[in-house]
Order: sequence, then structure tokens, then C-alpha cells
Amino acid sequence: MKLILSMIGEVIMKIYDSKAKMKLDFKPIKEGEVRIYVCGPTVYDDAHLGHARSSLVFDLLARVFRASGYKVTLAKNFTDIDDKIINKSKESNQEITQITTAYIQSYLKDMAALGVKQADIEPKATESIPEISTMIQTLMQKGAAYKSTNGDIYLEVAKDPNYGNLSMRGNDEESQARIKENEEKKDPRDFALWKAYKGEDDIGYESILGFGRPGWHIECSAMIEKHLAYKDEEFGIDIHGGGADLLFPHHENEASQTRCATGREIAKYWMHNGFVNINGEKMSKSLGNSFFIKDALKHYHGEILRNYLISTHYRSILSFSQEDLLSSKKRLDKIYRLKKRIGFIACFDSQKDLMPKNDFQNSLLEALCDDLNISKALAILESMLSESNQKIDASPKDKTLKNEIAQNLEFIASLLGIGVMNANEYFQLGVDEKQKLEIQALIEQRSEAKKQKDYTKADEIRSKLESMGIMILDTADGSVWEKA
Repeated sequence: MKLILSMIGEVIMKIYDSKAKMKLDFKPIKEGEVRIYVCGPTVYDDAHLGHARSSLVFDLLARVFRASGYKVTLAKNFTDIDDKIINKSKESNQEITQITTAYIQSYLKDMAALGVKQADIEPKATESIPEISTMIQTLMQKGAAYKSTNGDIYLEVAKDPNYGNLSMRGNDEESQARIKENEEKKDPRDFALWKAYKGEDDIGYESILGFGRPGWHIECSAMIEKHLAYKDEEFGIDIHGGGADLLFPHHENEASQTRCATGREIAKYWMHNGFVNINGEKMSKSLGNSFFIKDALKHYHGEILRNYLISTHYRSILSFSQEDLLSSKKRLDKIYRLKKRIGFIACFDSQKDLMPKNDFQNSLLEALCDDLNISKALAILESMLSESNQKIDASPKDKTLKNEIAQNLEFIASLLGIGVMNANEYFQLGVDEKQKLEIQALIEQRSEAKKQKDYTKADEIRSKLESMGIMILDTADGSVWEKA
């Protein structure tokens, strides 16, 4: 579909397809619509920066599509049954549902703090057992899957001649060398679709396959079929996304089992976001360098984190650095200073989808339509901020100008999810409630001193506030403060 932008003519959405290994023009399966599925978390622990990055990438992608006039349906699943969850249950002596419910709520809370819009569909594996079982049964009936001697069911990879076409892996010696030996398999590459119940230490669910639980890969294929897939098209959905670590074997296996079960490809395009590095190493729990979002939020407001995490192109490695984070915060400072300067103190609704209305907005959206070219988009944003300040300097009382700037800032909030807060509150971040009460009391004392024309005392109070790192601004509506 060609995207029509009023000021710049026709712009075609371009995305880098992980399968084609190149940037392609995006052409939806159904005109004016886009269906996106993103692999969500396995809910046995708190969300980390890797989860944050993936969520932010596809949140931004959905915002760009919506601003371009598409009807977007975004699904993100929760894997709520898995070996890791079972082990967590044993270690903590908690019920599976108690663990998964708590971590799902924690995840959603963290994502909301980052300004991530909740997905349109959020399926859970445990709520999809009938659909999973039916798909596995179909695979067995078509001769693409088999039951082992211990009751487990595996996909027979050799029955899929296109296995490996997505990741270009799986058929090579290096990939096969990493696969654990399993006498139950016909081929080392075969992977579990269903795990039969093994006894009291295991977890199982009733199904047409008997008592047991699904393998990881089949969950996503079945949930896509249930909630999103076009049943009569060449491809099930438009875009399948996730972290680069999921390309093989998870997404390769998904693609294979869906192909074998339905005769069509699971997705037309594949998108993968890059890793997050901490101290120069790929972030992972095994390395002990996972950075939980809840811990980051103790030090930085969610919008400051969002602003930083989206500022690196989604396919590049993001090397987390507090120095870079604070440097990127200067962009937010500029947005909020402009917001205050035009007299727009209130919050913007970042959940509202806006269409572009002028050259700047069209240019910003056009940049992001080029495979989410965030560097170009932020350069356009910086130019707008600078030019807006120059125009205000030249025409400080021009209400039409200030209204246009306010519309631009609202579009930024809608498209990028930044600049959404109350401007005064933004500049008071990092000050606790006790300090706020103390500051307000000093401001009131200063105001009273000025009324009494005791300017020496008023200046002393201002100096005291400045020593506390607080800057006072006297306005027509009274004195306001912000953190220096």
C-alpha cells in the first residue's frame, strides 16, 4: 500500500526483512491493514532491558503504521508454561498461576511506565491448549510429526524441504553440533511439539493428545492461527517480530511447523531487533548482567528511558551507558523547555494516534517510514526545536505560531511517545515529596517577603533554594520551580 502524506506526495513504507536480508517495500496482505505478531516474555522473572527494547521497537513500528493511516492489529503473547516456570514453582513453592499472574502484571506495569501501548491481543499459552493440540494433531495426520516412545511428539524436520530458509541455519554442522543428543528423536534437528506428562514433578493439561504440555515453538504458531492469521492467503500475517536471539531456532521452527500444518508461510515479513549490551557484553541472565526495568525505573523516569532506548536504530546493538542516557536526556529537556515557552504546561495524550498535518510532521513520519530511521527522525526533530525557538524570539506574542508548535509537540508525543508529561512535573523529576513540601514552603515565604518589600530576605531564600539545586522562575501566574 502506498502511504499518502499531504505535503510530500507518495511515500512507501520500507522495512528490513530478516529473511530476504534486505530492505523491502512493505505491501500489506490486505489493503490498508497490517497484522503484527511479536514474541512476548516467558513470565518467570521480572522484565529486563532486552524486553524493554523489543517492546519499544514494535510499539514505535505500530505507531508509525497508525500515523500512516493503517488499521493495525498488534498481538504479543505471554509464555506462561515452560520448564523455567516449572522450576521457579518448585524453588519458590508457589503455584504456576500465582507466579505467571504476578510477572505478567509486573511486565505490563513496566511497559506502561515506558509509554508502550498495550497490545491489541495478548494471548497466553495456557489459554490456547485446544488450538495447540489441534495443530499438532494436524501435523501428525499429515505425516510431519511423530510420537516418540516416551509419549513426546516431535516435528520431523526432514519432512520440510524449506527448513532453514529463514535463518540460513539448522542444516549446517555448527547448528547441529549445538543440539543436545536425544534418543527419542529421529533427527537431531527435530523439536518437541508436545511433552507428555512425566509424573508428580511435572505439569500437564488435558487435551486431545493426552495429558501433557506444549513445547515452546508451537505456542506462537497456534496463537497466530487462532487470533491473527488470514486463512485463505499465501501468508498468515504481515509481520512477525522479536529479538535477534529468536531468529534461530525459535522463529525457524515456528515457520516450519506452520508451513507443514497449513501449507502457507506464517508471515510475509520478519523483523528482528538487535541485542542490548551491558559493559560491552551481550545482556543475559547466564552472564549475570541482566538489568531489570524495575531497577532502572528507580533511578530514571520511564520517559527518559524510552527516549534513550529508541534513539539507537532497532537493528543495531544498543550498548547501555548511563553517560549516553543522560546525554540523550538533553533532547527531552529541549522539548519541555519549548513546551513551557509556548505556555503549554499540561500533558499530551501519547495514546492518541495523530495523522501528519504539516511539513515537519510529514518529514518526521517519512523518516520513520524508512525502516524506522530514528537517526534521521531525531535530526529533523532537533531542527524543529531550534527553528521554533528562533521564531518565538522573533515573534514572542504570535499565538498562531505557538499553536502550530503545540500541534508539532503533540504529534511528537503521539508518534515517538516522548514529551507527554506536564512540563512543570518533568523539571521536578528526582525531587521526593518531602523535598517538594520544603521547597513549596520556602517559595511561599519568599512570596510573602516580596509582598512586605523585604527583598533582602527574598534574595536569601532564592539563594538557599539555588544551593539546594532548585531554580525559581517568576511568572505572571506566580513563582514556579524546577530542578537545576
